[in-house]
Amino acid sequence: MAIQLLVTDRNLNFLGDPIVGWSKLTCDLNHRAPASGSVVLPARPEIMELLQPGNRMVLLRDQAIWCAGPLELPQDPYIWDLEANGGVGTVTARWTDDLGRIAGYLTYPHPGVHFPFQVTDRDQVWTRTGNSEAVIRELVSLTCGPTALTERRIERLVLDAVAGVGTTRTLSTRLEPVLDACRTLAVPDGLGFRTRQAGDEIRFGVYQPIDRTAEARFSAGLGNLRRVEFTLSAPRATSELVMGGEDPAQQVPEGDPPNRRAYTEVMSGAQADWYRVEKLVQSRGKTDFDGELTQDGTLALGNDNPQASLVTVTVDTEDLKAGRDYQLGDLVSVVLPTGLEIADVVQSIGLVAEPDSGELVTTVVGSSDKTTMTRMVWTVRDLAYRLGQLEGRG
Repeated sequence: MAIQLLVTDRNLNFLGDPIVGWSKLTCDLNHRAPASGSVVLPARPEIMELLQPGNRMVLLRDQAIWCAGPLELPQDPYIWDLEANGGVGTVTARWTDDLGRIAGYLTYPHPGVHFPFQVTDRDQVWTRTGNSEAVIRELVSLTCGPTALTERRIERLVLDAVAGVGTTRTLSTRLEPVLDACRTLAVPDGLGFRTRQAGDEIRFGVYQPIDRTAEARFSAGLGNLRRVEFTLSAPRATSELVMGGEDPAQQVPEGDPPNRRAYTEVMSGAQADWYRVEKLVQSRGKTDFDGELTQDGTLALGNDNPQASLVTVTVDTEDLKAGRDYQLGDLVSVVLPTGLEIADVVQSIGLVAEPDSGELVTTVVGSSDKTTMTRMVWTVRDLAYRLGQLEGRG
Protein backbone atom coordinates (compact mmCIF):
# COMPACT_ATOMS: atom_id res chain seq x y z
CA MET A 1 0.00 0.00 0.00
CA ALA A 2 1.47 3.27 -1.13
CA ILE A 3 -0.04 5.50 1.57
CA GLN A 4 2.05 7.90 3.66
CA LEU A 5 0.98 10.44 6.30
CA LEU A 6 3.05 13.45 7.33
CA VAL A 7 2.37 16.53 9.44
CA THR A 8 3.55 20.09 8.76
CA ASP A 9 3.19 23.39 10.57
CA ARG A 10 1.23 26.25 8.99
CA ASN A 11 4.35 27.29 7.04
CA LEU A 12 4.64 23.82 5.45
CA ASN A 13 7.67 22.75 7.51
CA PHE A 14 7.55 19.00 8.10
CA LEU A 15 7.33 17.94 11.74
CA GLY A 16 8.50 14.64 13.18
CA ASP A 17 8.60 11.38 11.24
CA PRO A 18 5.97 9.93 8.88
CA ILE A 19 3.07 8.56 10.94
CA VAL A 20 2.88 4.78 11.17
CA GLY A 21 0.45 2.42 12.86
CA TRP A 22 -2.78 3.97 11.53
CA SER A 23 -5.75 1.60 11.33
CA LYS A 24 -8.37 3.27 9.09
CA LEU A 25 -8.19 6.22 6.70
CA THR A 26 -10.86 7.96 4.62
CA CYS A 27 -10.48 11.03 2.41
CA ASP A 28 -13.04 12.62 0.08
CA LEU A 29 -12.03 15.18 -2.54
CA ASN A 30 -14.90 17.43 -3.66
CA HIS A 31 -15.57 19.54 -6.77
CA ARG A 32 -15.61 23.30 -5.90
CA ALA A 33 -15.69 22.46 -2.18
CA PRO A 34 -13.19 21.61 0.57
CA ALA A 35 -12.03 18.03 1.07
CA SER A 36 -12.69 15.93 4.17
CA GLY A 37 -10.26 13.41 5.66
CA SER A 38 -10.01 11.31 8.81
CA VAL A 39 -7.60 8.71 10.15
CA VAL A 40 -7.49 6.55 13.29
CA LEU A 41 -4.05 6.57 14.94
CA PRO A 42 -2.36 5.03 17.96
CA ALA A 43 -2.29 7.68 20.69
CA ARG A 44 1.43 7.49 21.32
CA PRO A 45 3.10 10.61 22.77
CA GLU A 46 5.08 11.40 19.61
CA ILE A 47 1.87 11.29 17.53
CA MET A 48 -0.20 13.30 20.01
CA GLU A 49 2.52 15.97 19.93
CA LEU A 50 1.95 16.36 16.18
CA LEU A 51 -1.85 16.59 16.35
CA GLN A 52 -1.99 20.19 17.54
CA PRO A 53 -3.95 23.29 16.45
CA GLY A 54 -2.49 25.03 13.41
CA ASN A 55 -0.73 21.96 12.02
CA ARG A 56 -1.54 20.37 8.66
CA MET A 57 -1.95 16.78 7.50
CA VAL A 58 -0.36 15.70 4.22
CA LEU A 59 -1.63 12.48 2.65
CA LEU A 60 0.55 10.96 -0.07
CA ARG A 61 -0.63 8.17 -2.37
CA ASP A 62 1.85 6.61 -4.76
CA GLN A 63 4.38 9.32 -3.76
CA ALA A 64 2.09 12.15 -4.90
CA ILE A 65 0.11 14.47 -2.63
CA TRP A 66 -3.52 13.30 -2.61
CA CYS A 67 -4.80 15.81 -0.04
CA ALA A 68 -3.08 18.38 2.18
CA GLY A 69 -4.52 20.92 4.57
CA PRO A 70 -5.22 22.01 8.13
CA LEU A 71 -6.27 19.76 10.99
CA GLU A 72 -9.86 20.78 11.80
CA LEU A 73 -10.39 18.29 14.64
CA PRO A 74 -6.90 17.20 15.67
CA GLN A 75 -8.16 14.86 18.39
CA ASP A 76 -11.74 13.72 17.80
CA PRO A 77 -11.93 11.63 19.82
CA TYR A 78 -9.08 10.42 22.00
CA ILE A 79 -10.00 7.04 23.54
CA TRP A 80 -8.05 5.11 26.14
CA ASP A 81 -9.03 1.63 27.27
CA LEU A 82 -6.84 -0.50 29.49
CA GLU A 83 -7.77 -3.66 27.59
CA ALA A 84 -7.74 -2.27 24.03
CA ASN A 85 -4.88 -1.50 21.67
CA GLY A 86 -2.26 -2.65 24.14
CA GLY A 87 -3.25 0.06 26.59
CA VAL A 88 -1.98 2.78 24.24
CA GLY A 89 -5.35 4.24 23.22
CA THR A 90 -6.44 5.65 19.87
CA VAL A 91 -7.04 9.11 18.50
CA THR A 92 -8.92 10.15 15.36
CA ALA A 93 -7.57 13.13 13.44
CA ARG A 94 -9.79 14.97 10.95
CA TRP A 95 -8.55 17.44 8.37
CA THR A 96 -9.54 19.28 5.20
CA ASP A 97 -7.54 20.55 2.23
CA ASP A 98 -6.23 24.12 2.06
CA LEU A 99 -9.40 25.17 0.25
CA GLY A 100 -11.02 24.68 3.65
CA ARG A 101 -9.00 27.59 5.03
CA ILE A 102 -10.10 29.85 2.19
CA ALA A 103 -13.70 28.80 2.90
CA GLY A 104 -13.44 30.46 6.32
CA TYR A 105 -13.26 34.00 4.87
CA LEU A 106 -15.92 36.57 3.97
CA THR A 107 -15.71 39.09 1.15
CA TYR A 108 -15.12 42.73 2.15
CA PRO A 109 -16.67 45.61 0.16
CA HIS A 110 -13.21 47.21 0.48
CA PRO A 111 -10.66 44.36 0.78
CA GLY A 112 -7.78 46.74 1.55
CA VAL A 113 -9.52 48.33 4.56
CA HIS A 114 -9.66 46.85 8.06
CA PHE A 115 -13.12 45.65 9.00
CA PRO A 116 -14.01 48.34 11.61
CA PHE A 117 -13.49 50.97 8.89
CA GLN A 118 -15.49 49.35 6.08
CA VAL A 119 -17.86 51.88 4.47
CA THR A 120 -21.44 51.05 5.40
CA ASP A 121 -23.30 53.01 2.73
CA ARG A 122 -26.16 51.07 1.18
CA ASP A 123 -24.43 50.71 -2.19
CA GLN A 124 -21.02 49.57 -0.99
CA VAL A 125 -20.14 46.22 -2.59
CA TRP A 126 -17.01 44.80 -4.19
CA THR A 127 -17.74 44.72 -7.92
CA ARG A 128 -15.75 43.51 -10.90
CA THR A 129 -16.58 42.90 -14.55
CA GLY A 130 -14.07 40.81 -16.45
CA ASN A 131 -12.88 37.33 -17.25
CA SER A 132 -14.34 34.94 -14.66
CA GLU A 133 -11.01 33.23 -13.93
CA ALA A 134 -9.29 36.59 -13.45
CA VAL A 135 -12.03 37.88 -11.13
CA ILE A 136 -11.94 34.70 -9.00
CA ARG A 137 -8.16 34.92 -8.69
CA GLU A 138 -8.27 38.61 -7.79
CA LEU A 139 -10.97 38.08 -5.17
CA VAL A 140 -9.09 35.25 -3.44
CA SER A 141 -5.82 37.17 -3.56
CA LEU A 142 -7.40 40.28 -2.03
CA THR A 143 -9.30 38.29 0.59
CA CYS A 144 -6.67 35.91 1.95
CA GLY A 145 -3.84 35.68 -0.58
CA PRO A 146 -0.71 37.65 -1.45
CA THR A 147 -2.46 41.04 -1.80
CA ALA A 148 -4.70 40.71 1.28
CA LEU A 149 -4.36 42.64 4.51
CA THR A 150 -1.45 41.18 6.47
CA GLU A 151 -3.57 39.66 9.22
CA ARG A 152 -5.87 38.00 6.66
CA ARG A 153 -3.17 36.30 4.57
CA ILE A 154 -2.95 32.53 4.62
CA GLU A 155 0.63 31.44 5.12
CA ARG A 156 2.38 30.28 1.92
CA LEU A 157 -0.74 30.86 -0.22
CA VAL A 158 0.03 32.08 -3.76
CA LEU A 159 -1.82 32.10 -7.08
CA ASP A 160 -1.22 29.20 -9.44
CA ALA A 161 -0.43 29.69 -13.13
CA VAL A 162 -3.14 31.33 -15.22
CA ALA A 163 -5.21 28.70 -17.03
CA GLY A 164 -6.67 31.07 -19.61
CA VAL A 165 -10.28 29.92 -19.16
CA GLY A 166 -13.64 31.55 -18.53
CA THR A 167 -15.78 34.26 -20.10
CA THR A 168 -16.65 37.86 -19.25
CA ARG A 169 -18.91 38.07 -16.20
CA THR A 170 -19.81 40.51 -13.42
CA LEU A 171 -19.57 39.82 -9.70
CA SER A 172 -20.92 41.99 -6.88
CA THR A 173 -20.30 40.69 -3.38
CA ARG A 174 -20.53 41.97 0.17
CA LEU A 175 -19.77 39.98 3.33
CA GLU A 176 -20.58 36.58 1.85
CA PRO A 177 -18.45 33.41 2.08
CA VAL A 178 -15.68 33.85 -0.46
CA LEU A 179 -16.15 30.40 -2.00
CA ASP A 180 -19.84 31.18 -2.57
CA ALA A 181 -18.76 34.24 -4.55
CA CYS A 182 -16.26 32.11 -6.49
CA ARG A 183 -18.96 29.58 -7.34
CA THR A 184 -21.20 32.38 -8.65
CA LEU A 185 -18.64 32.91 -11.40
CA ALA A 186 -17.36 29.35 -11.81
CA VAL A 187 -20.65 27.46 -12.18
CA PRO A 188 -22.02 29.27 -15.28
CA ASP A 189 -18.72 28.73 -17.09
CA GLY A 190 -18.32 25.14 -15.89
CA LEU A 191 -15.03 25.97 -14.15
CA GLY A 192 -13.44 24.43 -11.09
CA PHE A 193 -11.06 25.86 -8.51
CA ARG A 194 -8.70 24.16 -6.11
CA THR A 195 -5.62 24.38 -3.94
CA ARG A 196 -2.55 22.20 -4.26
CA GLN A 197 0.68 21.97 -2.30
CA ALA A 198 3.78 22.33 -4.46
CA GLY A 199 7.07 22.46 -2.58
CA ASP A 200 6.79 25.15 0.07
CA GLU A 201 3.75 26.83 -1.54
CA ILE A 202 -0.01 26.44 -1.40
CA ARG A 203 -1.23 27.31 -4.89
CA PHE A 204 -4.79 28.41 -5.61
CA GLY A 205 -5.94 28.10 -9.20
CA VAL A 206 -8.92 27.94 -11.54
CA TYR A 207 -9.21 25.20 -14.14
CA GLN A 208 -11.43 23.98 -16.96
CA PRO A 209 -12.56 20.37 -16.48
CA ILE A 210 -11.88 18.09 -19.42
CA ASP A 211 -14.29 16.03 -21.51
CA ARG A 212 -13.00 12.48 -21.01
CA THR A 213 -16.15 10.65 -22.09
CA ALA A 214 -14.28 8.72 -24.77
CA GLU A 215 -11.67 7.21 -22.47
CA ALA A 216 -13.21 7.40 -18.97
CA ARG A 217 -16.16 5.00 -19.15
CA PHE A 218 -17.98 3.15 -16.40
CA SER A 219 -20.34 0.19 -16.65
CA ALA A 220 -21.24 -3.03 -14.87
CA GLY A 221 -19.64 -4.95 -17.73
CA LEU A 222 -16.33 -3.15 -17.19
CA GLY A 223 -16.50 -3.97 -13.48
CA ASN A 224 -16.19 -0.35 -12.35
CA LEU A 225 -19.83 0.68 -11.78
CA ARG A 226 -20.95 0.07 -8.21
CA ARG A 227 -24.26 1.84 -7.62
CA VAL A 228 -26.96 3.92 -9.35
CA GLU A 229 -29.62 6.05 -7.66
CA PHE A 230 -32.05 8.58 -9.11
CA THR A 231 -35.04 10.75 -8.16
CA LEU A 232 -37.36 13.05 -10.12
CA SER A 233 -39.57 15.87 -8.78
CA ALA A 234 -41.30 19.06 -9.92
CA PRO A 235 -39.50 22.43 -10.31
CA ARG A 236 -39.27 24.75 -7.33
CA ALA A 237 -39.61 27.70 -9.71
CA THR A 238 -40.10 28.29 -13.43
CA SER A 239 -40.05 32.11 -13.24
CA GLU A 240 -37.35 33.87 -11.22
CA LEU A 241 -38.59 37.37 -10.37
CA VAL A 242 -35.33 39.21 -9.74
CA MET A 243 -35.46 42.45 -7.77
CA GLY A 244 -32.32 44.57 -7.69
CA GLY A 245 -31.38 48.18 -7.12
CA GLU A 246 -31.02 49.80 -3.73
CA ASP A 247 -32.29 48.48 -0.42
CA PRO A 248 -35.68 50.08 0.32
CA ALA A 249 -35.12 49.65 4.05
CA GLN A 250 -31.97 51.76 3.90
CA GLN A 251 -32.44 55.35 5.03
CA VAL A 252 -31.71 57.79 2.21
CA PRO A 253 -29.49 60.77 3.15
CA GLU A 254 -31.13 64.16 2.84
CA GLY A 255 -30.81 65.52 -0.69
CA ASP A 256 -30.29 62.09 -2.28
CA PRO A 257 -32.85 60.78 -4.80
CA PRO A 258 -35.28 58.17 -3.48
CA ASN A 259 -34.37 54.49 -3.55
CA ARG A 260 -34.85 52.95 -6.94
CA ARG A 261 -35.53 49.34 -7.79
CA ALA A 262 -34.59 47.32 -10.87
CA TYR A 263 -36.61 44.31 -11.96
CA THR A 264 -36.27 41.48 -14.44
CA GLU A 265 -37.81 38.04 -14.97
CA VAL A 266 -35.87 34.97 -16.02
CA MET A 267 -37.98 32.03 -17.17
CA SER A 268 -37.26 28.40 -17.94
CA GLY A 269 -38.91 26.13 -20.45
CA ALA A 270 -40.04 23.80 -17.67
CA GLN A 271 -43.38 25.59 -17.38
CA ALA A 272 -44.56 23.87 -20.56
CA ASP A 273 -43.97 20.43 -19.03
CA TRP A 274 -45.07 21.22 -15.46
CA TYR A 275 -46.77 24.51 -14.45
CA ARG A 276 -45.81 28.08 -13.57
CA VAL A 277 -44.07 28.56 -10.23
CA GLU A 278 -42.80 32.02 -9.25
CA LYS A 279 -39.96 32.83 -6.87
CA LEU A 280 -38.61 36.18 -5.71
CA VAL A 281 -34.84 36.65 -5.94
CA GLN A 282 -33.43 39.71 -4.17
CA SER A 283 -30.22 41.10 -5.63
CA ARG A 284 -29.69 44.23 -3.59
CA GLY A 285 -27.26 46.79 -4.85
CA LYS A 286 -27.38 45.41 -8.41
CA THR A 287 -28.87 46.67 -11.66
CA ASP A 288 -29.17 44.83 -14.95
CA PHE A 289 -26.74 47.18 -16.67
CA ASP A 290 -24.05 44.48 -16.71
CA GLY A 291 -26.53 41.62 -16.83
CA GLU A 292 -26.15 40.90 -13.11
CA LEU A 293 -29.87 40.49 -12.44
CA THR A 294 -30.21 38.17 -15.41
CA GLN A 295 -27.17 36.21 -14.20
CA ASP A 296 -28.65 35.88 -10.70
CA GLY A 297 -31.94 34.69 -12.18
CA THR A 298 -30.16 32.15 -14.35
CA LEU A 299 -28.22 30.85 -11.35
CA ALA A 300 -31.45 30.56 -9.38
CA LEU A 301 -33.06 28.55 -12.17
CA GLY A 302 -30.12 26.18 -11.97
CA ASN A 303 -31.29 25.30 -8.46
CA ASP A 304 -35.03 25.49 -9.08
CA ASN A 305 -35.54 23.72 -12.40
CA PRO A 306 -37.14 20.23 -12.47
CA GLN A 307 -35.31 18.26 -9.84
CA ALA A 308 -33.60 15.27 -11.40
CA SER A 309 -30.94 13.68 -9.24
CA LEU A 310 -28.80 10.94 -10.73
CA VAL A 311 -25.92 9.56 -8.66
CA THR A 312 -23.61 6.78 -9.78
CA VAL A 313 -20.82 5.41 -7.61
CA THR A 314 -17.88 3.94 -9.48
CA VAL A 315 -14.73 2.14 -8.36
CA ASP A 316 -11.10 2.21 -9.48
CA THR A 317 -9.72 -0.57 -11.68
CA GLU A 318 -6.26 -1.10 -13.15
CA ASP A 319 -7.46 0.30 -16.48
CA LEU A 320 -9.18 3.41 -15.11
CA LYS A 321 -8.02 5.23 -11.98
CA ALA A 322 -9.06 8.48 -10.35
CA GLY A 323 -6.31 11.06 -10.23
CA ARG A 324 -4.46 9.34 -13.05
CA ASP A 325 -7.02 9.00 -15.85
CA TYR A 326 -9.59 11.61 -14.75
CA GLN A 327 -9.92 14.41 -12.18
CA LEU A 328 -12.57 16.25 -10.21
CA GLY A 329 -14.98 18.08 -12.50
CA ASP A 330 -14.11 16.06 -15.60
CA LEU A 331 -16.92 14.78 -17.82
CA VAL A 332 -17.05 10.97 -17.93
CA SER A 333 -19.39 8.34 -19.43
CA VAL A 334 -21.60 5.95 -17.48
CA VAL A 335 -23.48 3.03 -19.04
CA LEU A 336 -26.41 2.27 -16.74
CA PRO A 337 -27.68 -1.28 -16.15
CA THR A 338 -30.66 -0.50 -18.44
CA GLY A 339 -28.30 0.18 -21.35
CA LEU A 340 -28.81 3.94 -21.27
CA GLU A 341 -25.52 5.86 -21.59
CA ILE A 342 -25.04 9.29 -20.01
CA ALA A 343 -22.23 11.79 -19.57
CA ASP A 344 -21.85 13.73 -16.34
CA VAL A 345 -19.39 15.45 -14.02
CA VAL A 346 -17.11 13.82 -11.43
CA GLN A 347 -18.34 15.46 -8.20
CA SER A 348 -16.21 13.68 -5.60
CA ILE A 349 -13.43 11.11 -5.30
CA GLY A 350 -13.20 9.08 -2.11
CA LEU A 351 -10.30 7.07 -0.75
CA VAL A 352 -10.73 4.41 1.96
CA ALA A 353 -7.68 2.50 3.17
CA GLU A 354 -6.94 -0.08 5.87
CA PRO A 355 -3.59 -1.82 6.38
CA ASP A 356 -5.07 -5.33 6.10
CA SER A 357 -7.64 -4.86 3.33
CA GLY A 358 -5.85 -2.32 1.10
CA GLU A 359 -7.32 0.68 -0.74
CA LEU A 360 -10.72 1.38 -2.24
CA VAL A 361 -11.25 4.47 -4.42
CA THR A 362 -14.81 5.40 -5.35
CA THR A 363 -16.05 8.24 -7.53
CA VAL A 364 -19.43 9.97 -7.43
CA VAL A 365 -20.53 10.91 -10.94
CA GLY A 366 -23.53 13.21 -11.03
CA SER A 367 -24.55 15.05 -7.90
CA SER A 368 -25.63 14.12 -4.43
CA ASP A 369 -27.71 17.31 -4.60
CA LYS A 370 -30.59 17.68 -7.00
CA THR A 371 -29.22 17.96 -10.54
CA THR A 372 -31.30 20.32 -12.68
CA MET A 373 -29.79 20.32 -16.17
CA THR A 374 -32.43 19.74 -18.85
CA ARG A 375 -30.54 16.84 -20.40
CA MET A 376 -30.32 15.17 -16.99
CA VAL A 377 -34.07 15.53 -16.44
CA TRP A 378 -34.74 13.76 -19.72
CA THR A 379 -32.13 11.11 -18.90
CA VAL A 380 -33.86 10.34 -15.63
CA ARG A 381 -37.26 10.24 -17.31
CA ASP A 382 -35.88 7.79 -19.86
CA LEU A 383 -34.25 5.73 -17.13
CA ALA A 384 -37.48 5.60 -15.11
CA TYR A 385 -39.39 4.47 -18.20
CA ARG A 386 -36.89 1.72 -19.00
CA LEU A 387 -36.83 0.46 -15.42
CA GLY A 388 -40.62 0.40 -15.47
CA GLN A 389 -40.54 -1.65 -18.65
CA LEU A 390 -38.07 -4.09 -17.11
CA GLU A 391 -40.16 -4.49 -13.97
CA GLY A 392 -43.30 -4.91 -16.07
CA ARG A 393 -41.69 -7.85 -17.86
CA GLY A 394 -40.40 -9.34 -14.58
